[in-house]
Amino acid sequence: MTTRHLFDEALEDLNQKIYQLGELVRSQIDGAINSLVNQNLETANQVITGDIQVNEMQASIEEQCTLLMATQQPFARDLRKIVANFKISIYLERMGDLAVDIAKQTMRIGSQELIKPLIDLPRMAELVREMVVQGLLACKNENAEEAMAMAAKDDMVDHLYNQVFRELLVLMIENPSTINQATYLLFSGRFLERMGDYCTNISEETLYVVTGKRSDLN
Repeated sequence: MTTRHLFDEALEDLNQKIYQLGELVRSQIDGAINSLVNQNLETANQVITGDIQVNEMQASIEEQCTLLMATQQPFARDLRKIVANFKISIYLERMGDLAVDIAKQTMRIGSQELIKPLIDLPRMAELVREMVVQGLLACKNENAEEAMAMAAKDDMVDHLYNQVFRELLVLMIENPSTINQATYLLFSGRFLERMGDYCTNISEETLYVVTGKRSDLN
């Protein structure tokens, strides 16, 4: 088996681990938003404790990237692939942290009656989950067009966040007793909006692999 073939296998293994991390983070996001909508403290706690696995997977990917760079001494496109995967693992880990932050808002709200039906926050979460899958596939297939299409969805996430912000602001003005819970919900929206930004960063890494140039899609 040639050295090149072994290196390609190592890259494919790295791609698989990135995708697995993405699936885990998607599950964390799903659990976090469900815990918030359904006020399920048990699910929220599962998300919080599940962050350990996210961190361990990211650390494993980081170690593998470092090992590949040290032992294979790649250059040009191969080096860009490793660097991109390393950075994507960091973005995914940070998204996992934000899912934990949403779960913590669930814990803070507890059994209080929700001040409004949660409609736009779940929509934001669904968009983010779609973006994660689309972005990782675009990176794996080195598809610049698909990466840019994914990044464009961030505008929809931002629009929904602005809508959430306006609605909650009105509620706080009209009824100051809602301020605490409205603040927790605002934080949750902000965390989802930030996840959308990290998804856009994943698209930027794909463009970096394909073109060798840094792009700003935010």
